[in-house]
Amino acid sequence: MNDSSSRPAVLAASMSNYLIQRIDASDRITLHRNTEVVGLFGSPTLEQMTWRNRETAEETLRDIKHLFLMIGAIPNSAFVRDCVMTDEKGFICTGNEVANTSEWKQHRLPHPFETSLPSVFAVGDVRADSVKRVASAVGEGSICVQFIHRVLAEKV
Repeated sequence: MNDSSSRPAVLAASMSNYLIQRIDASDRITLHRNTEVVGLFGSPTLEQMTWRNRETAEETLRDIKHLFLMIGAIPNSAFVRDCVMTDEKGFICTGNEVANTSEWKQHRLPHPFETSLPSVFAVGDVRADSVKRVASAVGEGSICVQFIHRVLAEKV
């Protein structure tokens, strides 16, 4: 994982104001600062997650059904390789890449950017066959939001 000193403590340093307002307004989003995901659990879908506070080293296990994760240009994906399908270089496979594999066990096709673990999405540089550019990652992330809403609606 990246050193916590490389991540801004304030969202405004790295995120548009309208996104910050949407996060703040949502009762379905919880933001955990100075935190890294250290474990994902569930079968066949995400059920629990463990995260570690970088300042206190305290680990927390919680029931979690959805995770939106953005990682950098080098696939720092080792912590999910036992959970989701990756290619030979460690990039996370999504959408059509997982649709017709033994990894996808759902009655529906995966949404674009959805990994082999239903309700878990990957966008940007960590995704296999993505265009490794910031603008592309931003675009994928913004498009992915609609599919997250669809998955959330499926669960209601």
